[in-house]
Amino acid sequence: MEPMKPMKPMKPMDKTYPNIFRSLSVRNFRLFAAGQVVSVAGTWMMIVAQDWLVLSLTGDSETALGTVTALQFTPLLLFTLYGGRIADRFDKRLLLTLANLVSGALALGLALLVVTGSVQLWQIYLFAFALGTVNSVEVPTRMSFVSEMVGPDLLPNASALSAAYFNTARVVGPALAGLLISVLGTGPVMLVNAASYLATVVGLRMMRPQELTRGNRPTAGARVVDGLRYVGTRRDLLVPLALVAVVGLFGFNFQLTLPLLAKTVFHADAASFGLLTTAFAAGSLIAAFATTVRRSRPAARTVAVAALAFGLLETAAGWSPNYLAAAVLLCLTGFATIYFAQAANHRIQLGSDPQFRGRVMALYTLILQGSTPLGALLVGWLTGHFGARAGLYAGGLASLAGALVVLAAGRGRTTGDTAGKAAVAPAPGRTAPAPGQDGRTGSAGPQVFPDAPR
Repeated sequence: MEPMKPMKPMKPMDKTYPNIFRSLSVRNFRLFAAGQVVSVAGTWMMIVAQDWLVLSLTGDSETALGTVTALQFTPLLLFTLYGGRIADRFDKRLLLTLANLVSGALALGLALLVVTGSVQLWQIYLFAFALGTVNSVEVPTRMSFVSEMVGPDLLPNASALSAAYFNTARVVGPALAGLLISVLGTGPVMLVNAASYLATVVGLRMMRPQELTRGNRPTAGARVVDGLRYVGTRRDLLVPLALVAVVGLFGFNFQLTLPLLAKTVFHADAASFGLLTTAFAAGSLIAAFATTVRRSRPAARTVAVAALAFGLLETAAGWSPNYLAAAVLLCLTGFATIYFAQAANHRIQLGSDPQFRGRVMALYTLILQGSTPLGALLVGWLTGHFGARAGLYAGGLASLAGALVVLAAGRGRTTGDTAGKAAVAPAPGRTAPAPGQDGRTGSAGPQVFPDAPR
């Protein structure tokens, strides 16, 4: 492993950037964000194309769609903790470069099968699992890499802008995919996605490594169990993680519920399905920009109330009497989705020691996205027996119940809000982090929910 490079002070913020975009004053982050906008737009085009292809091949099979989703997320359940360990041990820029190249190659392979008309359902299953395996390393690495690009002072803003560009792509991608599928079919859309990974690779390689702030990197002996023990001693991290588990398992299954709602309830075509997904993403984008003003760690109650609002809105979206009402309610649900995910992510990462951050965010990813295979199978079964609306009802009501339990348990307690102010005991054999580097002073923050697999 290359020797640790000393931290360099970040350059003064460029006053020409508005306050909301202040982290874009950092050149490395600008390059990364530009590449991600292109790459994530391609990813969302791929998601729409893949879902439409599966439904077309299987005669609108809810089980097949749930299986594809489960296979794409299963590696996150199995390997993400090890992915976080890798992120804490090796150069994140190199890891992200390799991950995007492999993902692009996998996307190209599937696209060629579709274009030549030889694709079969089992091949889609195989590529979904392979891409999920790459994501088990890429996601925790990407989430923790943002702190190396911008430094602790700009990290909360960079985190919110990460969610903003993710959801900008999420607005553009599905709408464009719906139109292209109607005209060209699913194959060309997948080819566009394969090419889009190069945008992130180019951005990564154009960065100036000497301007990355790597902080206190763990030794080569960093272990997964050390990260788990660290989280186990922090009640202020355990409670939001538990709430994320409930909401992630039952509520965040929109990749499954939205195409079924569009096609089986409102009998929409590909373009209308894309617009319904865009409405959801538009609400998410507004929430992402709304959280760019956050400068400190959110309170435990903020996270719980956000989950409560999400549960109410998702339940209401399941009731939607027509397409227009569904679009409006899904827009509001999208807002609540990102607001909750941002609040939980900020609370968890702003309270984490940097030397454990890769592993903590791997655990966050494991809980939020690794639970998706189980949720997808459960929601797939519910929608298969009771219709597409049942998936939204189940997710909303479960999220609502989880939020109420956390609020009731936390009533009259201040431990959750004050725990983040106490010093974190260093792991045996390690020195305590220096002031301003432990993420608990309001000067550090996370990469956000974008956190959909790529």
